[in-house]
Amino acid sequence: MMRRLLPIALLPLLAVTVFAQDEAPPEANPAEAISNEIFGPRVPTDYAFGAFQRGYFLTALEFALPLAEQGDAAAQTLIAEIYAKGLGVAQSDERAAGWYQLASNNGDMLATFELALYYQDGIGVPKNRARAADLFKKAAEAGYVPAKYNLALLHVEGIYASPSLTTAAALMKEAADAELPEAQYDYGTMLIEGAGLAPNPEEGARYIGLAAEQNLIAAEIDYATLLYLGQGVEKDASAAATWYQRAAEAGNAVAQNRYAKLLAVGEGVTLSLEDAAMWRALARRQGLSDPSLDRLLVSIPPAELASAEERARFWPSPPPTAETILEIPTTTAPETESPALPAPTDAGEAPTGEPPAADPASEAAPQDP
Repeated sequence: MMRRLLPIALLPLLAVTVFAQDEAPPEANPAEAISNEIFGPRVPTDYAFGAFQRGYFLTALEFALPLAEQGDAAAQTLIAEIYAKGLGVAQSDERAAGWYQLASNNGDMLATFELALYYQDGIGVPKNRARAADLFKKAAEAGYVPAKYNLALLHVEGIYASPSLTTAAALMKEAADAELPEAQYDYGTMLIEGAGLAPNPEEGARYIGLAAEQNLIAAEIDYATLLYLGQGVEKDASAAATWYQRAAEAGNAVAQNRYAKLLAVGEGVTLSLEDAAMWRALARRQGLSDPSLDRLLVSIPPAELASAEERARFWPSPPPTAETILEIPTTTAPETESPALPAPTDAGEAPTGEPPAADPASEAAPQDP
């Protein structure tokens, strides 16, 4: 499923821009004059961005304003960023939008992209998706990769840009080849489904794998499923379990549920009912219940179930132990012994389902996560 790219931080991108400085440089000493004759004049120091990098936002604003008033697009974008995030000043979407507009008018593609996002969501300006589409196109034509991705999505939607899966696929590939993980994932999906181009499951799986390696959780889950089913890649339950675990540890409920299933039957990973019950508890905490997983865990011993529930309570940290409690320094008198906590679950709340088959081999039959 394709998604909108979230607004990106401009700080790393502004670093590649050198602002012109109109202040007269200090008088060059003889050594500097000789150096300039041999090596050429030095690149002007970017005082505004230097201050911004170090967190001196008001100083950065002071240096950037004179340049911005003279039409320096990079300085205007820097000021817009300061107001957009309220860095040392009162946050103001309206003022940020105004500075982004000025910078866009002066050819700054970063500002053009940010302004497109503002019009798309109605931030600081009236919501106008047609205007946003024009700005995305302008930034994409200037070579800005995230704009190409957003423009591709608009061509898929076919409302504010011409409906064309072929055009969308071409733009998506450009963004994917520029290593934008969202584009890698969506382009891989288009290849698998044959949307706008000939189906190619192997190449689609490869692009989704690239997005997974960049920690895109949706890609991690889909790549795990491709590995489990052997679609576009060689079937590998062990690798699938590793990718499900990675997404599960990032907090994704779907991955937690699927990883629990693999643990419950020992497919691609060492069988552990207690670990499976812990991941099931974490998925349930986010509202995901699965009767098929409950049936796989119906035979878990009560002690293991209680341990799993306790681990889930403190996850990702381990539950406290007597040793760790004793290590915590205290300056107050020890409290009186508190009553024992009730068990995490009682017999009446145990998962219900079909009883396990008599044949142990049938219990360990592979399950489709």
